[in-house]
Amino acid sequence: MPGTTRRTLRGLVVTGLLTGLTALAAPTAPAGAAPAIAAAQTAGSLPSVGTDFGASGPYDVTVDIEVVHTFYYPRNMGQSGERHPVIIWGNGTGAVPGIYSGLLRHLASHGFIVAAANTPTSNFAISMRAGIDVLERRNADSRSVFHQKVDLEHIGSAGHSQGGAAALNAAIDPRVDTAVPIQPGPLADADNMDEPVFYLAGEDDLIVWPILVKAFYNDSDHVPAVYGEVRGAGHLSSIADGGAFRAPVTAWLRYWLMGDENARGLFFGPGCGYCVNSSLWSDWKRNARAEQVPGPVG
Repeated sequence: MPGTTRRTLRGLVVTGLLTGLTALAAPTAPAGAAPAIAAAQTAGSLPSVGTDFGASGPYDVTVDIEVVHTFYYPRNMGQSGERHPVIIWGNGTGAVPGIYSGLLRHLASHGFIVAAANTPTSNFAISMRAGIDVLERRNADSRSVFHQKVDLEHIGSAGHSQGGAAALNAAIDPRVDTAVPIQPGPLADADNMDEPVFYLAGEDDLIVWPILVKAFYNDSDHVPAVYGEVRGAGHLSSIADGGAFRAPVTAWLRYWLMGDENARGLFFGPGCGYCVNSSLWSDWKRNARAEQVPGPVG
């Protein structure tokens, strides 16, 4: 790995996140040149959503609030014989999954099983990684609703603020295939992970400045890395339903964990969709390894 770069940011305080606490109890309704994407399943496949990744997916969603985790998942998992990739989620400082409920429900509607750690101090990703352990056990348990419906070969880590740093820390787990740090806090080291990573910053973020997120990106030259700075976004713009962050987060995870070819063209190949979308991004970068990921065929 390249030389380790440690970063510190004093006084990182995320204010206002606790206003969403009541939402927790709301009613239920690869480091190489080419990605190791999900192969097409013969018994059943995850349905396409076209290119509108900001719209709700085809699955109804169930939410189970437990002591350590909150699980967001398709109500009719495996209805066509498909298995569902996993996303482990980390919250920002002082926050709980309910604050991000709209975004996490959205991901579940696209066919993901989201294991969101309930902790408001997620930085070291202990509870996040434990979410994989729980799903491994339940996938093997014939009494569980998750029995033989979890795609444990395709797992992503994601999170916001302190949870964004946790998404990087969780990616040291060999079971994790990609990471999406959203406006990540400083207590992580990109040199310790070796998965494709999509860094998201907010142009007007005064808590985690874009330059700090860009430093993580610059230190990720050993993996395919992309940096997107959302135009006009502040630090709290990614909470609730994810706002302008929702579609690109969903597209990245659908590509790396589901092999969604529609999502591939937004990130990779000449003239990729997000590369030229200046209305969404105030800054956009792909490193040399990301440039090697092939674009869509044809």
